[in-house]
Amino acid sequence: MRPLNAPPPHPVARRALLLGATAALTATAGCSDTTTGTTTGTTTGATTGTTPADPAKSTPAATPTPSATAALPRTTPWRPTSAENEPKAKLRAVQLVEALGAWRSGGSGKAAARTRVTALHLPAALADQAGALLPAADEAVVQVVDAQYGGLLTDTASVLVVCRQWTRRGSTVTAGGTTVDVRLRRTSGSVWTVTALHPADPGPARKPEAKDVREVLAASRLTLPPAAEADVRSGRVHATVLDTMLGLARTYRVDISVIRSGHPLDVFGTTRPSDHPQGRAFDVWRIDGHPVVDPDTPRTLIEGFMRAAAAAGSYNVGGPIHLSGGTTPNQFFSDATHHDHVHVGFRT
Repeated sequence: MRPLNAPPPHPVARRALLLGATAALTATAGCSDTTTGTTTGTTTGATTGTTPADPAKSTPAATPTPSATAALPRTTPWRPTSAENEPKAKLRAVQLVEALGAWRSGGSGKAAARTRVTALHLPAALADQAGALLPAADEAVVQVVDAQYGGLLTDTASVLVVCRQWTRRGSTVTAGGTTVDVRLRRTSGSVWTVTALHPADPGPARKPEAKDVREVLAASRLTLPPAAEADVRSGRVHATVLDTMLGLARTYRVDISVIRSGHPLDVFGTTRPSDHPQGRAFDVWRIDGHPVVDPDTPRTLIEGFMRAAAAAGSYNVGGPIHLSGGTTPNQFFSDATHHDHVHVGFRT
């Protein structure tokens, strides 16, 4: 968030195929399409030819799918385009997540993961911070849905890599995924190196599910990646956030990137708590099928969405456009961090 005063390839695709289918600044809460990064037709990790399904359908995390052939989906690398702020930072973050989260038979375990990390000329110890990216499995593939900024300063950055992951154990394929807050530092010129990983930790699902939780999970015009879906299931997302997502989805098709987990605890570069970990904010990387970062996305679409979020009660709406008006002087904001998504925050 920001301080109080403050799914197939596309021409500018910065997101590869999905599953089942942002100078110094004040950084705040920190999205992309399988339609926002060029793809090469190569695959990430082990594949057996199955194509991910429509990303517009939210798929529950960790749903076992028995398969006679134990086929893993075919995935494609996520790559940034020139529309990005500091695309090399995003690329470095994504390459690490793709390397950690995918392996062929015989490549499971931390030792093999450390080897994959060193092949990227990064510290092997980063594999020890991979968390949910390294489940026990015979094989795995990973598909990055989006890479958005959680913060961008002159020489440091937080890239939130949102991904889906499929694993095979024996004859069972399981769909899951996570969001990883990848921290980077600029070492010289435009060279970025990874300094730390902070995978999402949504916590267990709360039972029974509340009515608004069930409605969000069932909403056909809301797409939630695995970590965000787990956030909703945990019962730790405020009702105002859930109600606003549902309300916006009546007018727009909304692709969520981050809700609570996998986001920096503090506003990046400060000691001020972010609204995200408190379950009081959500980020959107795609609206009506148009990635926010894509310069061809109509500005009127993004502006309309931001104003609708403010009208729904958000005190803190950020995006690639600095809007005038609002019920408070600082209700709308824009900065380099938010060139790739719309942030919607609430006080309660």
